Amino acid sequence: MGEGQSDRQAPPSIKLLSSNLSDQIAAGEVVERPASVVKEVLENALDAGARHIDIEIEAGGTRLIRVRDDGFGIPRDQLSLALTRHATSKVSTLEDLEAITTLGFRGEALPSIASVSRLQLISAQDGNGWQVGSGAEGGDPQPAPHPQGTSVVVRDLFYNTPARRKFLRTERTEQSHIEEALRRLAMARFDVRFTWRYNGRTGQDLPIAESESARAGRVSKLLGRGFMEHALPLRSEAAGLSLEGWIATPAFARAAANMQYVYVNGRVIRDKTVSHAIRLGYADVLHQGRHPAYLLYLELDPTRVDVNVHPTKSEVRFRDSRMVHDFIHRAVRERLRDARAGVGETNPNVATDGAFGGAPAMPMPIAGFPGGGAGGLSGYRPNFEMAVAGGSVSETTGFYQLAAQPLATAVEGGLSPETEEVEIPPLGYALAQLHGIYILAQNRAGLVLVDMHAGHERILYERLKQQRADNPLVRQPLLIPLVLHLSGREMDTVLTAQDELLSHGFEVTPSGPESVTIREVPALLRDADASAMVRDLIADLQRFGSSNRTAQEQDQLLSTLACHTSVRANRQLTLPEMNGLLREMEATERSGQCNHGRPTWVQLDLSAIDKLFMRGR
Repeated sequence: MGEGQSDRQAPPSIKLLSSNLSDQIAAGEVVERPASVVKEVLENALDAGARHIDIEIEAGGTRLIRVRDDGFGIPRDQLSLALTRHATSKVSTLEDLEAITTLGFRGEALPSIASVSRLQLISAQDGNGWQVGSGAEGGDPQPAPHPQGTSVVVRDLFYNTPARRKFLRTERTEQSHIEEALRRLAMARFDVRFTWRYNGRTGQDLPIAESESARAGRVSKLLGRGFMEHALPLRSEAAGLSLEGWIATPAFARAAANMQYVYVNGRVIRDKTVSHAIRLGYADVLHQGRHPAYLLYLELDPTRVDVNVHPTKSEVRFRDSRMVHDFIHRAVRERLRDARAGVGETNPNVATDGAFGGAPAMPMPIAGFPGGGAGGLSGYRPNFEMAVAGGSVSETTGFYQLAAQPLATAVEGGLSPETEEVEIPPLGYALAQLHGIYILAQNRAGLVLVDMHAGHERILYERLKQQRADNPLVRQPLLIPLVLHLSGREMDTVLTAQDELLSHGFEVTPSGPESVTIREVPALLRDADASAMVRDLIADLQRFGSSNRTAQEQDQLLSTLACHTSVRANRQLTLPEMNGLLREMEATERSGQCNHGRPTWVQLDLSAIDKLFMRGR
């Protein structure tokens, strides 16, 4: 025996935790703060078929949380059992656990809350009310008058765990967390009326919202008018997946990710796969550092998603995460693609009383493009990168003149009463240039200001992307192959995803137990860091099952090319050229923002201009 080992103390004996201690440990996972109590109790009320839920909060939830519903109620003989851990009516077999359709199912919420508060549970069926308290497990329920449904009254939260109470924030902060929990659940169930009060004052009264307009009205109340004014309705179905809701235009992008709500089968969740897919759908239209806003509802077979991942039930695991990721990404991308400048889109500085009218013109060919001219892009040359680098995409805007001649002639000198019958395009007709940077245009609503460089940049960028999509990916062999050392897990990914890597333009072959050789790279990215690209691709494949990394790198290159070759500031354009640019913007996808996410146009309504000059007052 080595020196000093005889001085070691014997390990403590293994003991069974007391029921009170185990309940408080469980409460630490379920009840993080007062908002957690509100969430858990409301979920039980919704599972009980409630059509009206009334919530009362005092002192940020630490003094009182009272939730009353008009649901099915709890029978007298089951009332005490409801406060026992792992007692639930939601699941009874393993098969039930694999296809959960309720918000609650663990049977931990009420006993966990009861272990850290003074809880009173009152419920009634058929007009007979009964109540039990947090210390009444196994005791007989007592008669109590109560309408059909259940009330959960939580007083003095964390009174017996002072350490937990010390970690709570100010009353105002805790109240804001409760508001967020209520907001999330109110947007999950439009078929339920929600009313809540803070310290005796009415907070919200949200009636049942069954029509589309009523639902939009509830969302507007909860997320603000700004969100709905910028919201694009989204609806998509494929492969047993359904996605509905609203995504905000890029003009409504936020400085923080604080307006992002995703529901899976009615359950609000946080999932990296879903958020990554949505973020990817906003590629090319978000300004750097900004975050999109959205409210989306994903429906799928309950057997294809596992909600039994975390005690708070806020995380899920999809059986086929790659399919879900690709479906959401495609739905968001296509919806944003349909929102063009002035058409079906709201801009941040728009003050409009009515919708734009008119239809976008057909896109015109850009002179100087490979295959440009009357034939459009049909004459595209495979090595378009060299053509671009050689200057074949020029700053020439002469093509605008031909595109805009009929439009400019129709409104020579601007709009007038005589042109009331003329169909006015969404971005109107050009009036003049401002400092060689902006185009001033007039439409039915008022004045339109267009950043001509940003607008032209988006036009060129979308055409370059279309050219790339219409032609096969060109790979270029490396003169000196690169050897890349990987971890064992990364090697497993490479061995199972060589075809996927090849589809991105990278030929990667194993060259050792934990090394690979990169032999070919995409021709467009021949000057990029191939080793870093492959590592990023592997990381994406491990995390999401798919990757758009190569396309993003190529898009970045094309974006730079488009930026450098678009019309520059101080370039004097004629009225027909300006009108042609406006018509091109109306016909180009995602033309509300440039490649860097900046807005390309804004509108000032005539009514807003009148207010500047106090007309009509």
